[in-house]
Amino acid sequence: MSSSSHLDPALAALRRYTLHESPTGDRRALAALADVLDADAAEAGFHTAREPHPDGDHLVWTLPARGVAGGPLLLLSHYDTVWPVGTLAGMPWSVEGDTVRGPGVYDTKAGLVALLAAAARVAREGAPHPEIRVLVVADEEIGSPTATGLVRAEAGRARAVLGLEPPHPGGDLKTGRRGSTRVRIEVTGAEAHAALDPDAGVNAIDELVDQLVRVRALVAGRPVLLNTGTVAGGGRTNVVAGAAHADLGLRFTDPGNEDAVLAGLAALRPVRERALLATRLLSHRPTWQPDEAGAHLLDRIVAVAAGLGQRLAGRPADGAADTNTTGALGRPTVDGLAPPGGGAHARHEWVSAAGLGARADLLAALFTGLHTGQRDRERRARDSATSPTAISASPSAPAPTR
Repeated sequence: MSSSSHLDPALAALRRYTLHESPTGDRRALAALADVLDADAAEAGFHTAREPHPDGDHLVWTLPARGVAGGPLLLLSHYDTVWPVGTLAGMPWSVEGDTVRGPGVYDTKAGLVALLAAAARVAREGAPHPEIRVLVVADEEIGSPTATGLVRAEAGRARAVLGLEPPHPGGDLKTGRRGSTRVRIEVTGAEAHAALDPDAGVNAIDELVDQLVRVRALVAGRPVLLNTGTVAGGGRTNVVAGAAHADLGLRFTDPGNEDAVLAGLAALRPVRERALLATRLLSHRPTWQPDEAGAHLLDRIVAVAAGLGQRLAGRPADGAADTNTTGALGRPTVDGLAPPGGGAHARHEWVSAAGLGARADLLAALFTGLHTGQRDRERRARDSATSPTAISASPSAPAPTR
């Protein structure tokens, strides 16, 4: 492993975060990293707070506004990873040229590094900026089942939302996402001896198989991705299975098909007379389709980036994140502002060392520059509302002389 004494501050911070392995659901590991992150956020100028949860606290950071009124700029990130504790032994931290490797460096600990570096710079320089509100959740990698309510609440008062998930390959931003839902189908049958009295039982596995066939028919012909991720049930071949369940992963491209499929899943009924069937959502991220509000936000980000000599564009993404929730709510949202790299959820996960600084530069410029773009649009809207052309559109106003 590289010695942290030879690393610049951003790389040193990323190394510290990476060496604190933080898998979803491991409360002890998450708490250790949360303490480090909160301390660094406080040093960067944030007020820190936590939303407690038994499986991992959600972190809420606030940089108070300086000379800019209005709602906060909301940033979304997470500190859980898909990698269990011990992964570092076979996937160690390393730096080779511009390539930094390690579990979680790309998704998305590098984003936290860039964020805190940008905030520290803005606080130090004293430039005007709106309130910066940051939500760093503990269960993003499993669909944010405990954090989604908090995301919705924070989005309700935000002027715009920036997501610190990894970008598209090459660094471009994300302007929409597929809907992503995890559903569990649970079947309760009745156990009995499989040879001596099989009719006294109700085979939950057989019922589950029939239900999975129904689910396949439900999505057939629709632009819906369905993956049966886990199936479990029963216990012995000489016992009629008394319980079984399957976890499904669904991805949607549009709200209409999403609503239809989820309604169909909720309407499933048992095939066997004495079987009991239940479907429940494990997590739900609605489809986020590109909209005008997001397009205006992207245009402003692209303009700010161009002022730094950075070329950016944006397009929708297949993967899901907490920005699904804010985008579906109609809040101006753009994601993918973490540093570029690759290999999310893969053993070759990596992030660009140079990208840490470039994204920190961009975020700092957005903190102090996004509100000016919004103010310009509001002024143009007011000017348009009082222009002669606008007045002529009123039924009570005479047409202007030309």
